[in-house]
Order: sequence, then C-alpha cells, then structure tokens
Amino acid sequence: MHQASVGVHCPECTKGTAQRVYTPSTLPGAQGLVTRTLVGINVAIFVASILLLGSTLTGIGRDASLNFATYGPAISESGDWWRIISGGFFHSGLIHIGFNMYLLWQLGQQIERVVGPKSYIAVYLTSLIGGSFGALLLDPDVRVVGASGAVFGLIGFTVFMYRSRGIGLFDTGLGFLIVMNILFSFRGGVSLGGHGGGFLFGLLLGALFFGLNPGDKRPLGGDEKKHIGVTAAIGVVAFAGAIWAASTWASPLF
Repeated sequence: MHQASVGVHCPECTKGTAQRVYTPSTLPGAQGLVTRTLVGINVAIFVASILLLGSTLTGIGRDASLNFATYGPAISESGDWWRIISGGFFHSGLIHIGFNMYLLWQLGQQIERVVGPKSYIAVYLTSLIGGSFGALLLDPDVRVVGASGAVFGLIGFTVFMYRSRGIGLFDTGLGFLIVMNILFSFRGGVSLGGHGGGFLFGLLLGALFFGLNPGDKRPLGGDEKKHIGVTAAIGVVAFAGAIWAASTWASPLF
C-alpha cells in the first residue's frame, strides 16, 4: 500500500491507469445480452423451420428432423457431428419452445449476471452438449430436438449458485421446478437422457464454480479464464462422449 494525502492507496490504484467504475446496471451480464441472444436464435430458427422446413406450431417438420435432429445413425454413419449441437436449437412445436424459452429467460439472466456473459455461454453450450450425450446414451436411434438439455443444465448450475448463497432449493421456486420437470421427464415423448444429461453436467459445472457447500472455497477461484477453460474442456469430453454414444445405435446400451 502507498501513503496518500488521505489514507492509503493500493499499488494498482497509483499506476495512473484509468479505473472503471461499475454500477448494478453496467456490470458485465447485467443486461442479459447473451440470454436475449440465445432466445432470439431459438425463436428465429423456430420461425425459419416453419417457413422453410415444413414445421408447424404443433410439430417439427420432416426436413428439419431429418437434417438437424440429434440422431445416432446420422452422426455415426454419415459423420453429421453438428447434430450434437444443432438438435438443441430446433423445437417440435409452440408449447415445446415456449416452455424452454421461459425457463431460459428466467434462469439465464440470473446466471449471466453472476458469472458474466463469457462463462455463461460456455456453461450453456456445455450443458447443451451434455444433454445430447445423455440422449444418445439412452436412445441413440431416436431423433431428439429441443433446448431442454441446455435448460436443465442451467437448472443444475443454479442449484449450486443458490446453495453458495445459503439459499435452499425450496426457499425459492427452484425446488418445485426441479420436481415438476423430473416428473415431466418421465412422460412419453420426452428425452429422459437429454434432460438428465444436461442436468448432471450443469450440477458438475455448478459445483466447480461455487463449491459443494455454502462457505466452501471455490474450486476454480474467481478467475474467469479458468471458468471458461475448464468448462470448455468438459464440453469437449461431453462431445467426444456423444460421438461414442452415437456409435451404439445398432446395439443400444440401455
């Protein structure tokens, strides 16, 4: 510390570089730009799917499903690796996209504000890939679409984000939301693997970002580069796992 006319200054403050002052409204992620962008992309693809690929307000079109859905045989036999990601941006109707975008809007803005836009997009994409991994692991020969894997990842991530602040699952609506979505996942026409895979990857990332228990030292500290690097590494592992799981379509493991 350096002595000043009034009190003391830290070494960084005396270097003569301009200091940037943030307010609650100007903090990185405070405006929810990434969340707004993700919702916009999903909605735009949904509209384009209706206009160009034969989808309707009640179901996904044949062309959209055949070319973009997460589907083991196409990934394994044709090398359509992009389906692991593209499947997470297509939806099978207005209710499907409406439900997913509502959860994305509610959870995404909170997470983006806490961890920042760059870490948040890394968490979202890794959760999406984790959801595809889970879907391919349980049902490699079924076409799967929807942002549910990514959204369930955000739910899992939020569990530890809240926990780090001493907020219990049922102190807010999160606990009820998790229970309802778990029950919903067991109804027909829903990818249990996609939901479960995204949720588990979200839990893993949440534990790495915030620690297992309230007051724990954060495993990765507060370093954004570490957050992004570790999250990206886990995403690569999930992607490799999805490629492998797709190859089991002729003889599913479950």
